Amino acid sequence: MINKLKLLLNFIMNMGMKYVAFRSFYTIITKLGLLKIIFPKKPKFKYFLSLEEWKRLNIPFFFESAESLKNRKQFNLSQNELEILKKKVEKIKSGFFTYFNSIEFNIGVDYDWLTNPDNEYKYDINKHWSEIEDFSINKGDIKYVWEKSRFTFLYDLIRYDYYSGDSQAKFVFDQIESFIDTNPLNQGPNYKCSQEISLRILNWTFALFYYKNTVYLTNKTFLKIINSIYWQLDHVYKNIYFSRYAVRNNHAITETAVLYLSGLLYPFFKEEEWHTKAKKWFINEINYQIYPDGSYLQFSHNYHRVVIQILTWVIKLSKINNVHLNNIKYDRLIKSIHFLFDHQIEENGWLPNYGNNDGSLFFPLNSNHYRDFRPQLYAFASLFNIKLYDNYFEDVFWLDIHYPKQQIVLKRNTILFYKNGGFYGFRDKDSMTTIRCGTYKDRPSQADALNLDIWFKGENILFDPGTYKYNTEKKYIEFFFGTKGHNSLTINDENQMLKGNRFIWFFWTKTLDAKIDENQENFIFEGSISGFNHISKDIIHKRKVVKYKNKPIWIVEDWVSGKNIKYIKTHWNVKEEMSNFIFFNTFDIKGESLKPQKVIGWYSELYGIKQEFEQLIFKSENNYLKTVIEVRE
Repeated sequence: MINKLKLLLNFIMNMGMKYVAFRSFYTIITKLGLLKIIFPKKPKFKYFLSLEEWKRLNIPFFFESAESLKNRKQFNLSQNELEILKKKVEKIKSGFFTYFNSIEFNIGVDYDWLTNPDNEYKYDINKHWSEIEDFSINKGDIKYVWEKSRFTFLYDLIRYDYYSGDSQAKFVFDQIESFIDTNPLNQGPNYKCSQEISLRILNWTFALFYYKNTVYLTNKTFLKIINSIYWQLDHVYKNIYFSRYAVRNNHAITETAVLYLSGLLYPFFKEEEWHTKAKKWFINEINYQIYPDGSYLQFSHNYHRVVIQILTWVIKLSKINNVHLNNIKYDRLIKSIHFLFDHQIEENGWLPNYGNNDGSLFFPLNSNHYRDFRPQLYAFASLFNIKLYDNYFEDVFWLDIHYPKQQIVLKRNTILFYKNGGFYGFRDKDSMTTIRCGTYKDRPSQADALNLDIWFKGENILFDPGTYKYNTEKKYIEFFFGTKGHNSLTINDENQMLKGNRFIWFFWTKTLDAKIDENQENFIFEGSISGFNHISKDIIHKRKVVKYKNKPIWIVEDWVSGKNIKYIKTHWNVKEEMSNFIFFNTFDIKGESLKPQKVIGWYSELYGIKQEFEQLIFKSENNYLKTVIEVRE
């Protein structure tokens, strides 16, 4: 049994003393009630300027107003797309909302902004936000309360208004005022997370500019919204060190971005330090969080997309405001485009369902599927004169991004080699194969070293299980985040790392070697990791993957060495509808064929939903397994 002191020392070594000291300090001031003083309830109403004065400022934005959009190159929806959008708007107005781009709830037309529709738990609005529990099994997943409150649904309404000529302005401002009235500043669950606050501000801002000239944006409503935005920004600023020190992921990027943009979008607040300090913080976060090879520190394709969406806002709005971001390492941003493009499936724009995926799509400015990265990647790449696709996507219309006459046409690499992040792979005519093999210098989310992900003719035939929920039953947490849920290998039914509470892992895996090569007939990956340190310090897992060029055949060899190894298992996630086409032949060290054990696993393509499938497991009491995977059409 590993003692608590050893775990504590490992935790400190992994996270660093700065993190540990800050979390300790933050816990103390929370329990002493000091956050209630720093973030008071019912702060004083602030008057800045009238609606007409705001209009006369002509603050640069993606567009001046709804009317101004008629002057730019048009993007036309098909009649079918417009009908789908119309039905979405009708549902929204009748109280039916789609959460996490996956599941629809009837929350009613008078939703209270406090009730979790997944379990009907209602949060106490009278509690200060610092008293709200965000990880409670009884209360359920707090993200279900946050989802509507980030106001991404406004984009469906705005898009429909533009293409149909109708106006949802009254409904939009009724919704914003309803939120403000129901959620007093710094009270209840909707002030618990500064990233959610930041997104709400950006989405309200988009609506304010679009509906600038509607009769439903009265001076009284404008003053109410501006006062709320000011105090929400004040909240983000005063709590920014939590995201920068304790979280340091896409939360910190989003929050520093909105503080920086506040100086451009709301200069009349006259909080210059929000803008100037946040500009420095934002650049530091980008330069730290995006690795030199373009991969991202959260080891999540969807969170990587989240970051490029925020970057698109920041870079474009900085440009039209004549503000320079001189210290950003732009080469890393360009490499990020390469990284995501290399991992993308040409048929539909999807990427592997890799890493944490909570359904986030901050600014849904198109009709494409949630898993389709092309619209956002197209817009971001266009800022750098890079052309990725022949198609034209709607996001660039709204964000006023144009291709220049001179374009850099990007082609996908055959060999995927991203050493800093630990992403490797290869692609040929009909397939894409990716392998995860990296040493963590930042917090891992799942124990998936040497995970194998395979796409064939646009189908993800060997898949990552997804995320499902961050706050759910233990068996689902263990599967979706643990090694047994991935196309890798377990020892003695243990994870590669030791699971702690919430998002904590102990004894992070380390890459010992990783290389990729090709010859006339094959692609070859070889990699080895040090892991399972809670079993024994000397355990090494080596995996070799050989892919026949332009043939749907993969040969996977696994070796393990070290003490206290009783047995090993390889786990393979295959969709039921593909099971008649994919064949596994697995052999032990003696060359004897092994029969698979079939167990129930779960697949979550979108956050909050899951479906069962039969996972194939091959077990050996020796230290070697060879698996031949073949697709027979």
